[in-house]
Amino acid sequence: MIHPDTALQYIDDEIGYGLFATKKIPRGTITWALDRFDQVYTPDQLEMMDQLHLDILDKYSYRNSLSQYVLCWDFGRYVNHSFNSNSLSTGYDFEIAIRDILPGEELTNDYGYLNLEEPFEARPENSPRTQVYPDDLLRYHEQWDAIVRDSFPLILQVQQPLMQLLSSDLQKEINEVINGQRKMKSILNHYFEDSKMLIGQNN
Repeated sequence: MIHPDTALQYIDDEIGYGLFATKKIPRGTITWALDRFDQVYTPDQLEMMDQLHLDILDKYSYRNSLSQYVLCWDFGRYVNHSFNSNSLSTGYDFEIAIRDILPGEELTNDYGYLNLEEPFEARPENSPRTQVYPDDLLRYHEQWDAIVRDSFPLILQVQQPLMQLLSSDLQKEINEVINGQRKMKSILNHYFEDSKMLIGQNN
């Protein structure tokens, strides 16, 4: 489920739609969390699908560490990629704002951790990266973990409309991580092993 203080807006013919903040979303806020309405499909299920539905999954879903395809049921599917994203995935099934997201600002994440099956060239940004690759998680997980780790303690300091979506065990683990009783899980936990077939294309 996507954060409630967001709205869908049309950007242009190339990008299509994006998701924009309607109120300030402070750093450390959970911007998206996996919930029971999100649909999960196995590779075997995809083999029985027609091309129309396959195209929808290809455009709007991401692949988890089990090679399952996760289709967000709400506007969370419209969060666009940025090499300088304002949200990042944690090592858990939720994303957090890694800086304040101001009203009217587009919510973005980095598609590099979504286990893409094919690389794609993104719009130019102030970044040495120009393409997103299926093995970006292997290349950038330490960098992303450091950024998330810096914002993680703020989870308990800001309002969290989506906290209720997290299990009591996960909420307990978050507290233990923040209190130094447990190590934060790495975003690398989301990596799907078969993505290794494209390692080296990003040299």
